[in-house]
Amino acid sequence: MNKVTIQDIADMCQVSKSSVSRYLNGGYVSKENKEKIKNAIEKTGFQSNFFAKRLKTKNSNLIGVIIPRIDSITVSKVLNGINNICEKNNYTILMQSSNLDLKKEVDCINSLYNQGVDGIIVYTLGITNEHIKLCNNIKIPIMFLNQKNENVNYICIDDYKAGYIMAEHFYKHNHKNIVFLGVSEQDKSVGIERKQGFYDFYKNNVSNYKIDFVETDFSFKSAYNKGQAVLNLNPTAVVCATDNICLGIMLYFNEKGIKIPNEISVAGFGGYEVSSVMKPSITTIRFDYELLGKISAKNILNLIKNNNEKEDVNIPLKLILGESIKDIGGNYE
Repeated sequence: MNKVTIQDIADMCQVSKSSVSRYLNGGYVSKENKEKIKNAIEKTGFQSNFFAKRLKTKNSNLIGVIIPRIDSITVSKVLNGINNICEKNNYTILMQSSNLDLKKEVDCINSLYNQGVDGIIVYTLGITNEHIKLCNNIKIPIMFLNQKNENVNYICIDDYKAGYIMAEHFYKHNHKNIVFLGVSEQDKSVGIERKQGFYDFYKNNVSNYKIDFVETDFSFKSAYNKGQAVLNLNPTAVVCATDNICLGIMLYFNEKGIKIPNEISVAGFGGYEVSSVMKPSITTIRFDYELLGKISAKNILNLIKNNNEKEDVNIPLKLILGESIKDIGGNYE
């Protein structure tokens, strides 16, 4: 029998080639079509042929990448970095999205492993016991991004330091009544570390201050919807866990006729390009997310080759001085 292709499976099932690809990549396929494709694969031995080839060559030259969401500037930069290194090393990326769901993230790891990837990079929401157990059971290397856990391979930006730097900048501009507009502590890096760095600077260096916390999610819309809750606390400044959150709150303030920074100062984290073209431009801390992606790809490739040498994980942080923070000086009471 000739080699079975994805197109052959699609023709047998009377479905599109993209439907078969989605099935193989763990994407959405209707229940009816899923059953057809599954039966066709079993009948033709298509998937068996794939794994037989992998066993023969001992590698597939595929790297699985799991992202938390597709509509994210940060994620796109990380992916650019990963893809840049993978292409140079003749590796292809297979990508899946967890849609901000930790359980689905674990399912994605299993799915990519079953598709025969040589290693997996997970831009994770949080590293649970289930993640650790999976890493111990799966016989390929897994690299986690953006969260710390000593039981697994991970690479992190120093979110604590970023929060500390931003707090120092707010203090230099005499702000002591602040709202931290942040995300759930489910995300340990952004939800805990970044916030804790900000809080600790004030705790260690400032007396007579007030920092209130308002929870949002990562979306622009959610930040916008928290606008009134922020204003009810009467802050002189709002620090936002990401630039995207900052953009949402800025829109709300602008619609209410609140002048930034004359009436209220704002800042974010991320250093998105759009932050510099806003009026006023946003004070932010820029992370080199593309470099994070490159380092993660180099490290996963080293692990695949059983090379324990680690690339230097030194992701630069840069405070970008925009126009969104005002020094309130003697006006502070």
